[in-house]
Amino acid sequence: MSVRRVVPNIPSDAPARSREFYGLLGFEEVMNHGWIMTLASPSSPTAQIGLCTAADKTAPVTPDISVEVDDVDAVHAALRDRGAEIVHPLQDEEWGVRRFFVRDPDGRVVNVLSHR
Repeated sequence: MSVRRVVPNIPSDAPARSREFYGLLGFEEVMNHGWIMTLASPSSPTAQIGLCTAADKTAPVTPDISVEVDDVDAVHAALRDRGAEIVHPLQDEEWGVRRFFVRDPDGRVVNVLSHR
């Protein structure tokens, strides 16, 4: 298993202002689903920030961090077999990812995903 990128998900009540602020650091908007906006560095596209403006579209909680892996099914099986708390089941999403949420030992929710 390899990690492709890690994205902090930051709650934002003012996404336009947040986009402008992070733009001053070199980030540009690369995705916007209305409830989550992704900003990325043009020079290093895997350097990203997620701005969460509302609750997650299909899950019961909004994750604190997203980790893209090359094989989400293998990671899901490994964590499940070790007794990790799966907060949101493994499923395919309409925006082209397969994902699940798991709670880390400190209580943070991690969105683990692969692109389909």
